[in-house]
Amino acid sequence: MTSGRAATDLPRPQSWREGEATSSARGSPGNSGSSQCATMELGPLEGGYLELLNSDADPLCLYHFYDQMDLAGEEEIELYSEPDTDTINCDQFSRLLCDMEGDEETREAYANIAELDQYVFQDSQLEGLSKDIFKHIGPDEVIGESMEMPAEVGQKSQKRPFPEELPADLKHWKPAEPPTVVTGSLLVGPVSDCSTLPCLPLPALFNQEPASGQMRLEKTDQIPMPFSSSSLSCLNLPEGPIQFVPTISTLPHGLWQISEAGTGVSSIFIYHGEVPQASQVPPPSGFTVHGLPTSPDRPGSTSPFAPSATDLPSMPEPALTSRANMTEHKTSPTQCPAAGEVSNKLPKWPEPVEQFYRSLQDTYGAEPAGPDGILVEVDLVQARLERSSSKSLERELATPDWAERQLAQGGLAEVLLAAKEHRRPRETRVIAVLGKAGQGKSYWAGAVSRAWACGRLPQYDFVFSVPCHCLNRPGDAYGLQDLLFSLGPQPLVAADEVFSHILKRPDRVLLILDGFEELEAQDGFLHSTCGPAPAEPCSLRGLLAGLFQKKLLRGCTLLLTARPRGRLVQSLSKADALFELSGFSMEQAQAYVMRYFESSGMTEHQDRALTLLRDRPLLLSHSHSPTLCRAVCQLSEALLELGEDAKLPSTLTGLYVGLLGRAALDSPPGALAELAKLAWELGRRHQSTLQEDQFPSADVRTWAMAKGLVQHPPRAAESELAFPSFLLQCFLGALWLALSGEIKDKELPQYLALTPRKKRPYDNWLEGVPRFLAGLIFQPPARCLGALLGPSAAASVDRKQKVLARYLKRLQPGTLRARQLLELLHCAHEAEEAGIWQHVVQELPGRLSFLGTRLTPPDAHVLGKALEAAGQDFSLDLRSTGICPSGLGSLVGLSCVTRFRAALSDTVALWESLQQHGETKLLQAAEEKFTIEPFKAKSLKDVEDLGKLVQTQRTRSSSEDTAGELPAVRDLKKLEFALGPVSGPQAFPKLVRILTAFSSLQHLDLDALSENKIGDEGVSQLSATFPQLKSLETLNLSQNNITDLGAYKLAEALPSLAASLLRLSLYNNCICDVGAESLARVLPDMVSLRVMDVQYNKFTAAGAQQLAASLRRCPHVETLAMWTPTIPFSVQEHLQQQDSRISLR
Repeated sequence: MTSGRAATDLPRPQSWREGEATSSARGSPGNSGSSQCATMELGPLEGGYLELLNSDADPLCLYHFYDQMDLAGEEEIELYSEPDTDTINCDQFSRLLCDMEGDEETREAYANIAELDQYVFQDSQLEGLSKDIFKHIGPDEVIGESMEMPAEVGQKSQKRPFPEELPADLKHWKPAEPPTVVTGSLLVGPVSDCSTLPCLPLPALFNQEPASGQMRLEKTDQIPMPFSSSSLSCLNLPEGPIQFVPTISTLPHGLWQISEAGTGVSSIFIYHGEVPQASQVPPPSGFTVHGLPTSPDRPGSTSPFAPSATDLPSMPEPALTSRANMTEHKTSPTQCPAAGEVSNKLPKWPEPVEQFYRSLQDTYGAEPAGPDGILVEVDLVQARLERSSSKSLERELATPDWAERQLAQGGLAEVLLAAKEHRRPRETRVIAVLGKAGQGKSYWAGAVSRAWACGRLPQYDFVFSVPCHCLNRPGDAYGLQDLLFSLGPQPLVAADEVFSHILKRPDRVLLILDGFEELEAQDGFLHSTCGPAPAEPCSLRGLLAGLFQKKLLRGCTLLLTARPRGRLVQSLSKADALFELSGFSMEQAQAYVMRYFESSGMTEHQDRALTLLRDRPLLLSHSHSPTLCRAVCQLSEALLELGEDAKLPSTLTGLYVGLLGRAALDSPPGALAELAKLAWELGRRHQSTLQEDQFPSADVRTWAMAKGLVQHPPRAAESELAFPSFLLQCFLGALWLALSGEIKDKELPQYLALTPRKKRPYDNWLEGVPRFLAGLIFQPPARCLGALLGPSAAASVDRKQKVLARYLKRLQPGTLRARQLLELLHCAHEAEEAGIWQHVVQELPGRLSFLGTRLTPPDAHVLGKALEAAGQDFSLDLRSTGICPSGLGSLVGLSCVTRFRAALSDTVALWESLQQHGETKLLQAAEEKFTIEPFKAKSLKDVEDLGKLVQTQRTRSSSEDTAGELPAVRDLKKLEFALGPVSGPQAFPKLVRILTAFSSLQHLDLDALSENKIGDEGVSQLSATFPQLKSLETLNLSQNNITDLGAYKLAEALPSLAASLLRLSLYNNCICDVGAESLARVLPDMVSLRVMDVQYNKFTAAGAQQLAASLRRCPHVETLAMWTPTIPFSVQEHLQQQDSRISLR
């Protein structure tokens, strides 16, 4: 026998096809007639248990080897294939498991992958098997009594052989016909065609009467799988007798072959689960295996491999996901009917775990009542982070163009599976769902919990939803168990057994942290270098850091909801997937209004409510926010109850004054002011929830709760209250600023957050305050502050009004950034003060760039009103703003907008939409105003969009009703191509095909910092377009990996540009002397050329002298830059002395 090797170096069994070919060439080891047993090369057990599980070693071979190590020392070992001499006792098995568990490197991994069924079924040799099996599963497969299986079925199994089946030459083994094993949730056996075979529950299999004292399996049995399992659900079994052996509960999840010579039994089933009832058990004569020893200390088990509970001190219990008494709505939609019928026969969870699971379902399964139960699907958009600038390392949320948005078509399921493909085993997934205040993030998080409770998320056994405001607690004595069960709004009662069960399968846990921005100092969780040990108590900050650093509950799924503001975006740079709630579209907002009045029993007012909303374009644009859409519905409902003359206000301030005005009529004295102060103080602490004892009096608390100004959050404690919406808290905070005497008048402008101070900047956490503050201060008191607090309150804001008016009129809108300019327009619109509005709109610059600034529907509406009122012409840059098609169309249609730039894909989509709707005048205006000058292609999509624009022009020119070129194509003068070395060579041929469409092109820049590398082939393609580029003045081919061949092709085509080309750059290429000679030959023909740059190439003094000699015949050339390290400096100096036009810089 050869010298021993590590167990992980055992040769891997071949596939059945390879084994068949080898067997045909060399013969089967089993038929060789030799009594010599198979041998294996074994060495000392090295590495961790994880390495052992990932190895190709056969487990039983390792058991034999382990047993003989102490006895044989370093002697060579022979493994005999006879079962009576090759037995394994339970002490050996237990000793091996203890050694495996003692390995520190794999102790953590042991909890989930130390089960031998994973060792068998997660092996790559069985991947093809599992794929083939699912193709043949049918819901009606049953077991018969007389169907014969094909003889070659047994040759198609890819299951590992046992030691007695191994040939002497392990590299050329041939798999023999394997036995078939049945567990409580699996059927394992050779694959055969079962497309026509039906299925039958396992109890029916037990009731089959065996023929001739034994049972012959001739059809298929199907047993349901847990939701989490990726293993097989149904397999065909080989022809021949079978044996059922019920196992004890401590049997590990390995699949064991139990065979004895002379029994005549070819297949034995080990059924891990409930033993059939006496009425179901067939006669014992059909289930006897002669000569099979019984383990003396393991009653009820005939297998010597079955260890007792004491033999497995730390073997984890299987986290079974199939439960007894499963209701219909929890059944997987892909599960066959037969599987559902026998689900109550599968092993159960421990009773405390089952009870906790059902209580958790009851907690999250309750449907919200009233308006909270109105469900309108909101689009989820895949988000990404990008660097804020080329010189900054900070990252911010990218703003995709409207046509670039990647919607999560699968909704909730796609969000939760977003990072699964890139997830390593036992790797925690962090998924963040972002959205502005009022976009419905908390409602969406609640919908996730309800979906799980209704059985629509079968990949998770447990879901825990924790509002982040509950986690701002002092102390350092918290553990993971506290986070899951105690720190939520409603503590959960769970035994220690439940927590232990969860720790064994963390990949089956979904943890939702709602309102992540409310956590204090949340920006360090993902980047902290330290994390707590799993069993040590720590602070909540340390506990969350351990979760985000994937040290605690490793393998779980963390789902965050947050507002994308401040440094929070930086903290999410390590998240596995980012999504963004986009809010309501116009159609979705109208659908919500209809459902709101339908749920309120006021269907007769639906059309009237929609009419009221359409009459107020600002409120209609704000209805993209679900929170504001609901507020509009609430005020419309109150107004329609009063009569037919109802009208909605024209501002957000008026909307909330209308909502709170009726509540303030019967309020206790000073109650609204006290509530406003409380809202402001909570906002300064980044909080939106409060306790009952924080109210100044019980009367104020009772009034606020009765009017719906505060309410109990879902599943919250009785003493906890919260504002119904973030915008209501912002309005109340602005109301306190308008009324308070504690705020100095000179400090009031800082709360508008238009010109942030460098020292002690104002933290604009209540981001809706500036607009509400401007509205409350400047709107007429009779329908604003007077309607809320009476005439006395209106008189107190006169001085504040003067301070703010003076500040706003001193602002220069042209000096503000795009985001602050938009906020100024909103404040001026809310103020409804003619002097302020006129000052702001008349100071707008003629060229407005919103590049990279997100434009929401309200932004587009207010900007359009300001441009109309300005009385001058404007040029707009709307690229990378994410503006919706309706907003883009409304701005483009303004007569004061003479030019605009927007994303090519968005603009082409707008043209197509206008053409379909027959809006010819607006289409013509949109085409004439659109410009792309200058255009820089930085991605493959830019080139494709440019191609679509050219195709639109060609289609337009060929039609009968239109003629002429698109101004955007006709007037393009500068085109840059900077895609880099990867995408550059792929995209350049597409660019060349459309270059001739740009008849006015003057500047073609193919240089990029990362080098486009179009090469000689690209130069050859480009040269073919020169005859059509009559206006080209600048051609930059620097850093494109051009050699002598490319220079030769270029020189051949350059005379086509002799009349127009002024500047030619071939800087930093690979041109040698031959290429320099080609360029020197054509140089005298370029009569218009003024500057030529051939620096940093590879030609020598010979090539330089040829260029210098040609330059003497070109008096029109002003500069020839040709310094290169391959030319001796003395030669370059000599050439420069002969002709001063040669530049060596």
